[in-house]
Amino acid sequence: MAKEIKIPQISEGVDIAVISEILVSEGDKIEEDQSVISVETDKATAEVPATSGGTIKEIKVSEGDEVNVGDVIIILEDDDEDSEEKEEEKTTDKEGDASENKKEEAEKDEEESDSDEKEKEQKDDEKTDEPEEDKEDDDEKDGDDEEKKSKDTKSKKDKGTDKASSKEVYASPGVRRLARELEVNIKEISGSGESGRITEKDVKEYKEGGSKKSSSGQAELPDFSKWGAVENKPLNSIKKTTAKNVLASWQSIPHVFQFGEADISGVETYIEDHNEKVEKAGGKLTLTAILTKIVATALHKFPTFNASIDMDKEEMILKKYVNINIAVATEDGLLVPVIKNADQKSIKDLSVEISEIAEKAREQKLSKEDMEGGNFSISNLGGIGGTNFTPIVYHPQVAILGISRATTKPVYIDGKFEPRSILPLSLSYDHRLIDGADGAGFMNWLVKALEDPYEALLG
Repeated sequence: MAKEIKIPQISEGVDIAVISEILVSEGDKIEEDQSVISVETDKATAEVPATSGGTIKEIKVSEGDEVNVGDVIIILEDDDEDSEEKEEEKTTDKEGDASENKKEEAEKDEEESDSDEKEKEQKDDEKTDEPEEDKEDDDEKDGDDEEKKSKDTKSKKDKGTDKASSKEVYASPGVRRLARELEVNIKEISGSGESGRITEKDVKEYKEGGSKKSSSGQAELPDFSKWGAVENKPLNSIKKTTAKNVLASWQSIPHVFQFGEADISGVETYIEDHNEKVEKAGGKLTLTAILTKIVATALHKFPTFNASIDMDKEEMILKKYVNINIAVATEDGLLVPVIKNADQKSIKDLSVEISEIAEKAREQKLSKEDMEGGNFSISNLGGIGGTNFTPIVYHPQVAILGISRATTKPVYIDGKFEPRSILPLSLSYDHRLIDGADGAGFMNWLVKALEDPYEALLG
């Protein structure tokens, strides 16, 4: 019996992946949990394991193909036939050992066969005596059965034809299912996605008779080549998923932005004094590591910032663990791996872990587990520059902290101005769950903790 291996959920919020390598061939015998293909998403490269064992009958994808969660990638042929052959061999051996018994049984069977034959002939004679009317009824019934069988065969052929035709349509299994549920002929829909891909929005708009906009909701673009040379360059996996995620976050989360400034002169001195110790442990002491520790403590003091909101059930989900996403800029785009249980780790441990996970992100070696389970995000653009920015909350979280480049400013202290290192902070949060007073309170606590780091450790 044939079995299917499908694309699993590779990462949280990621439904599309690209086949980077096929690790098996048709005819190979594989075991359950054996890796069969390698895929690349916007967040990580991962190997897909077989969900069951068997012989590979057909590989339905090629390297470079874009696949969706739930797509069938491999058809397996069960090895039951081999087992049946072995069973037959065992039976043959037993028969050889009991040949005498079988001879006697054969003679018995011959006698019973003669008896059955006589009985059959008798029944045939009785059938001959049946009224003509009954025969006509039987013929009519046989005709109905043949007609039904013919219809069933035609139906199966039609379904097979439909299935073959549907392969020409560029749409995910989920979109095809939606089209069937809405009773829409997907072959009549023009796709607005990448390379003509049909999206859920295309199906819904077709059903409603609406206009065809792109999946991002933007109006149709003009032909830019009329005014000069252009180059069409496809988005990579990271940028495509980032675009989709930030749009969804922006459309579903009512953002509020809170700004603050912290005097981090003391923090910079702390970094200079302790960086060598952290480097010996294999990491680098940075402002991000210190802020991760401070934010982890703040999330215990302000639990609504460590929550998610469920509008369907009209409730908040308060999380008892503290996992923090750290945004990492790579050549292909922005990735946000997770530091698990940040509140339980020292600044030195956090420094080492952040250094390691940032390197994995740049080398595209992040696993599914590295990307899942974050409660709050930190995005530090200080190394790039800028005075302030307003980051978008990473759904289903409710807040994100943005850090810009610190600058030296004169600060009036004890009757005179002194040069101090001032850090701009931006806090974005979901106004459905967090009000302005909570946002200001959270920011004020962060500022005080940065100006006196022991506040975060002792508070």
